[in-house]
Amino acid sequence: MGGAMESLTVSKFKATCLAVVEEVAKSKKPVIITKRGKPIAELIPYAGETEQIPLKDTVAFVGDIVSPVAAEDWEALK
Repeated sequence: MGGAMESLTVSKFKATCLAVVEEVAKSKKPVIITKRGKPIAELIPYAGETEQIPLKDTVAFVGDIVSPVAAEDWEALK
């Protein structure tokens, strides 16, 4: 691929997905996937564990997250 940020249509990505994923991994360059000329997704190379921000201990749950929400709690249904 080489050069500037590569882009390809979603249909071409679908047809060549494994090759594109391998190329991104090898070249370490992201690829933009477009649909009707507009970018819809970006495939980026995996940076590895050391560069990732760990998500452990970054989320605080408030309240009961297991029980189902009662229908009367939904604003949209009123």
